[in-house]
Amino acid sequence: MSARRRPRLHEEIDLAKGVLPARAWFRTDAASLDLSGVWRFRLSPSLERAPEGVERLGFDDSSWCDLPVPSCWQLHGHGSPIYTSCAYPFPVDPPYVPDQNEIGDHRLVFDLPDNWPEGPVVIRFDGVDSCGQVWLNGEELGVTSGSRLPSEFEVSGVLRAGRNLLAVRVYQWSSGSYLEDQDAWRLPGVIRRVQLVHRPKGGLDDVAVWPGFEHESGRGSLRVEARSGQPATWHLPALDLSGRADGGNFFVPDVEPWSAERPFLYDLRVTTPAESALLRVGFRTVALLGGCLRVNGRRVLFRGVNRHEHDANFGRAVPFRAARDELALMKRHNINAVRTSHYPPDPRVLDLFDEFGFWVIDEADLETHGFDLVSGVTNPTDDPVWAGACLDRVVRTVERDKNHPSVIVWSLGNESSVGRNHGVMSEWVRQRDPSRLVHYERDRDCRYVDIYSRMYAPHEEVEMVGKRTEVPTSDPGLDARRRMLPFVLCEYGHAMGNGPGGLADYQRLFEKYPRCQGGFIWEWADQAIARGGGYRYGGDFGEELHSGNFCVDGLVFPDKTPSPALAEVKKVFAPVRIELGLAGTLRVTNHYDFSTTSKLRFLWAMEDGGIEVAAGELAVKELGPGEATEIPAPRMPGRPWDGERWLNVSAVLGEPTPWADAGHEVAWGQICCTEGVNA
Repeated sequence: MSARRRPRLHEEIDLAKGVLPARAWFRTDAASLDLSGVWRFRLSPSLERAPEGVERLGFDDSSWCDLPVPSCWQLHGHGSPIYTSCAYPFPVDPPYVPDQNEIGDHRLVFDLPDNWPEGPVVIRFDGVDSCGQVWLNGEELGVTSGSRLPSEFEVSGVLRAGRNLLAVRVYQWSSGSYLEDQDAWRLPGVIRRVQLVHRPKGGLDDVAVWPGFEHESGRGSLRVEARSGQPATWHLPALDLSGRADGGNFFVPDVEPWSAERPFLYDLRVTTPAESALLRVGFRTVALLGGCLRVNGRRVLFRGVNRHEHDANFGRAVPFRAARDELALMKRHNINAVRTSHYPPDPRVLDLFDEFGFWVIDEADLETHGFDLVSGVTNPTDDPVWAGACLDRVVRTVERDKNHPSVIVWSLGNESSVGRNHGVMSEWVRQRDPSRLVHYERDRDCRYVDIYSRMYAPHEEVEMVGKRTEVPTSDPGLDARRRMLPFVLCEYGHAMGNGPGGLADYQRLFEKYPRCQGGFIWEWADQAIARGGGYRYGGDFGEELHSGNFCVDGLVFPDKTPSPALAEVKKVFAPVRIELGLAGTLRVTNHYDFSTTSKLRFLWAMEDGGIEVAAGELAVKELGPGEATEIPAPRMPGRPWDGERWLNVSAVLGEPTPWADAGHEVAWGQICCTEGVNA
């Protein structure tokens, strides 16, 4: 490689070509055709050895193999996975990448349905790692960039009635790889769905919904903007309200607000004469007040995890059913927040965040961590030449996910030093969406952000931050502002080996100091790969440069079954605390931010020598957020007991939720009866 030669197509810094403007992901009644399924595939070790003419209809691919799409080709017997935590798996010489760069050629012959409507059509890729050159019927459409971001191409003049050929040449490495140095497996491919989407003339090119909630009055607000060829209207059936989707503000009386604890969603239909879209709206307002991040007027506490999109069998191509099961398991273990480390997830996962109820930090697909390990090379985040490429990643994140109430914070990426391009990104986000806060952990001066964020700060430092006595930064003005911002541990409690540790002490500090608003455990799941009846990590595939078993650091095992650590997390994160009170009573405290205890039942059971001898239900009055009560412990009649006596009290769901059945245990307390409890 040489910085003197002209970059090749996949090495151009502003990589995307022919891609339509970013827009929201939403469901409409426009025709669509899912192109996921079995494609033809061929892997070449380099571009120079890749076949020519793969985009032509007459090209003979009979010697190729079948490959499912979405997929990561290395998990289907082609090439080998690579795991590195932060070091780039190739020499750092931006924007150049090695000549030995695997090329995955994908071809699909598909038939356009006979009843396909006339009018504009796009092909949408929800994710191609690391970039893809796209042709339809021999015509080049353009180039995708941003591995976990959507790319749409106009195909109206190229799409044919009957049989069509779609060809995608995927490059393992590209200039975009310098912006995607996340702590994860490097698994190239067409990793998310591919769809053909009809865009009716006069239809909805984009929809932006901006709901709000006034907690003092209980009144909601709604602003709907539609980019369309004809006038658009909106309708909220549950409240029998309608309006024009022209950006005007509309006040909605007596709405049910959305929160992670009570994720109430309204169906909203946005319509033109040519197309109708259905969105699910949550009324909530995010604000920075009194040094705290508040939603609907109340301080929230993140009981969170960092979630990579990874499956031991499918890599980055995580099946939707598996993602749904993951999030349900999180909720059953009292996790209420997710940081999408370190890129936006599959767009359908955002719907689940809304439905199940999660506070979400939605992170742009940007990390340049490996530049910390080299010298003499400017980090792209501080190089004006890369400003457009950096900005593109946050623009497409915000535009895709802007309609989701679960997203309350936008993140500018992860571990990418801090540079002028973060300022460019932050400025755009603030102008486009002032209704949410901005996060980026490496901005320790908080020059560009609204949250003071740290990784792995020890308890002592967290307490200093809570007291606002932390060590000052070099700029007095910025330091004064930083001290008035909420504090979040975007990573803490590293769950590798015997971790995570100290969670209860962290939780005590989060509850004691309003400024300290919780954090996100690293990380949700072990990132191992299933192979040969077991699981493999870095170095198990013959790679010379790797980070070993550092990817095996999750709260759940590679098959997504809970580790013992997850049981501790559930206990520490429990929104209800049950413990010994005064004079032998039971003390019950509600640690929900918004909810009362009205939908919980409190059950008790007495054990003598490990054998249950009595059980019943406790009458606990309804407690509001932050309230506590003391109640008499159940009395046990009969003879003196011979064994060790324990009273177990559980708070269980009184009715089903989308993520658990009625009777699911939310919290529990266990008290030794020798401590003064009635027995």
